[in-house]
Amino acid sequence: MEKPARAAFVGAVIAALITLPGLGVGTLWDNSETAYGEVAREILLTHSWVVMHLNAVPWFIQPPLYFWIAALFAKALGITPFALRLPSALATIVMGAMTGYAVSRQAGTRVGVYASVILSSCLMQAVIGRLAIMDALLDVAVALTVFWWFRALEVGRDRYFIYGWAAAAFGFLAKGPVAPVVALLVLVPYTLWNRREEPTHLPSLRAWVGGLALAAAIIAPWLAAIAVHSGFHALVELIGHYTIGRYTGVIENQAGPVWYYVPVVILGLFPWIAFLPMAVVRGVDALRDTATPPNLARLWRLAFVWIVVPFVFFSFAKTKLPNYIALEFPALALVVGLYLDGVVRRGARRSVVISSATVPIFIGLCAVAIALFVRDNKLTASALSVRPDLIEMGTSIFIGSVVTTMLFARRATLALAPYALAAAMMIAVDILAVVALPHAEQFKPIPPLAAIIQRERQPGDVVAIQSFRGENSLIFYTMPHVYPLASPEATTSSDGTDPRAVICAHPRIWLVAPAKRPAYDPLYGRDRRLIATSGSGALFLIDGPPCH
Repeated sequence: MEKPARAAFVGAVIAALITLPGLGVGTLWDNSETAYGEVAREILLTHSWVVMHLNAVPWFIQPPLYFWIAALFAKALGITPFALRLPSALATIVMGAMTGYAVSRQAGTRVGVYASVILSSCLMQAVIGRLAIMDALLDVAVALTVFWWFRALEVGRDRYFIYGWAAAAFGFLAKGPVAPVVALLVLVPYTLWNRREEPTHLPSLRAWVGGLALAAAIIAPWLAAIAVHSGFHALVELIGHYTIGRYTGVIENQAGPVWYYVPVVILGLFPWIAFLPMAVVRGVDALRDTATPPNLARLWRLAFVWIVVPFVFFSFAKTKLPNYIALEFPALALVVGLYLDGVVRRGARRSVVISSATVPIFIGLCAVAIALFVRDNKLTASALSVRPDLIEMGTSIFIGSVVTTMLFARRATLALAPYALAAAMMIAVDILAVVALPHAEQFKPIPPLAAIIQRERQPGDVVAIQSFRGENSLIFYTMPHVYPLASPEATTSSDGTDPRAVICAHPRIWLVAPAKRPAYDPLYGRDRRLIATSGSGALFLIDGPPCH
């Protein structure tokens, strides 16, 4: 018997247990978390809910949905890491619940539970759900769109198609046109494929008109408000440069090779990546087998299209970030969930035992990758401080993989095996959040320096940063406006604000910069005192006589 509510509940609980513990631990991570957290905070500072601001300057880079929600949480709970990360955590919990519900309704409760547990306990979801970024909102909007449109094509009810357009519209408000574009990239090829195999209910003209009208009603008010307030050029910058431009060009030096997302998927689906190869083989066999039930065949087709098309689409984008591909992870979880359910139904244990036994190999490969990263980036001291925590995490997953393998080896316990691996992953992620991340605070130089500024600053003081990473963090932990100064050797104005213009125009300047000063470092007759150091950074106070 199908029990979609049960699968939804299990998926939500697993996602909550992985994302919520330690969600507010530590300061925000530079660069994205502090930038997006500051944009949300400046909604409360400027009282502008139409035009976003960063460093007290209008900011037309991302749509507003995440910032609206984060600002509301910050207003209710305080401007804290917990409040700013909570939208992502809640979206991830909804994602787990919704995946379990949709899959269970189509393929049965066990498949729905497996898919939701796998999705909620993979590394990508654990990371996305713990960051103050908008990707979790985008991912859940795309998944809702895909599942609702899939349901509309299956049962021929227009309301599901309209619901999908509403979800796509909210995805647009989360991160732009990518939400409806990716959903269409999935559903159009799926529809063409499925129509070759069986009758498929295409949406009616009424469904198209109703869906597009609802989407426009959700999106248009904000776009119109932006155009009225800031002019059409703001929309061109937001949609043209920072959305379409991310695909056709490189934004903020975030480039990568065409195979960039291969390791992202391997690491992001950990530890369930061990089962993916056999799951793909099983899916191909199921689609070739005419005895495969039509409801399962539809899911296999949907999952394969959902995996392949967005992967290819983003692989050829010029701008690349790991979180871009996260919107296809429900499909990866679905493939593995269908495979594991088939294993349980058939009682075929050999392949799944071998797959689960390879999890320690992936742990070893991760350890090697971390060691190489530490060596290449000269992070030996940093790594030593968190090594015990990483060992505990690896041990948890290793024990979980052993228990999982043992459970898979016995027919009587086959169905329980995936839960053991999910529990191990949950323990490992919570160790990372509650124990390991607090140790990483010592390697964030900006927050302690910003705390000194906030404690010691006087009326009329200004804050500046020069030749040191962490501008967004400094803004967030002090107050806008923070002046990004060009380096003393800079030759163009695009490198930052002219240092002389800031140093000479204010009585006291708090400057965050590298502790090691360059050979050419003019003060224009003013005095500079070293106040504190943090890592390779230093806090200077510039005051004294006027410039000469």
